[in-house]
Amino acid sequence: MAQKTTLYLDPDDYRRLKLIARRQGRPTAELVREAVAEYARRHAPPVAPTSIGAARTRRGDVSERAEELLDGLGRDG
Repeated sequence: MAQKTTLYLDPDDYRRLKLIARRQGRPTAELVREAVAEYARRHAPPVAPTSIGAARTRRGDVSERAEELLDGLGRDG
């Protein structure tokens, strides 16, 4: 569900926005949502994968034996 908010825009920016919206046949609110989403994607901090180091094991020596346990992994045959 979308969150409602109020924005105060510079009058010149608002006129330009309305002109763009009219030319594209889209509501101004849709253009604002699109612009905010793009900005948020571009400036959000990267999200680290949650799967790294998240595994659980019943063995307590996995980290000490990592090289031994991974030996041969990725090799054919």
